[in-house]
Amino acid sequence: MGVFSHLDGSGRAVMVDVGNKPKTVREAEAEGIVSLPEKVLEALKQGKTSKGDVMKVAEVAGIMASKRTPELIPLCHNVQINHVSLSCELAEMDSAVRINCVVRSTDVTGVEMEALTGVSVAALTLYDMCKGIDKGIIIEKIRLLRKSGGKSGDYKAEERN
Repeated sequence: MGVFSHLDGSGRAVMVDVGNKPKTVREAEAEGIVSLPEKVLEALKQGKTSKGDVMKVAEVAGIMASKRTPELIPLCHNVQINHVSLSCELAEMDSAVRINCVVRSTDVTGVEMEALTGVSVAALTLYDMCKGIDKGIIIEKIRLLRKSGGKSGDYKAEERN
């Protein structure tokens, strides 16, 4: 197998064989930032959007997306998700919404993609629900913060400013 585990020796896409791996507790946490133009920030602060509680809808969308990750990412395995928590918090000082997603499973492969998918879809939902106010919304800095469990062990991202 080459450097990329999802490619065979001929460079063809393959789903990694996890059949002989033991089930272990795995957890992943991801984050993302949605930078807001002033008009969108004000609308969210005042709760004045025509589409209801935008951040609560985005949270539910992100949780739902985490559970459907293998349908969206072609070579992801189905994993038994035990827990998903996703929060969208208004960061007025940064004129942004900070999204955080934690996914936990006891299975044979990790849940990094589920956490990243949750954050991504929550961010896209925020964009969709606020684009009528201003299309200058920027989705950025989606990244894995940490993961635990599995053969590759623990990972913690470096701090950012």
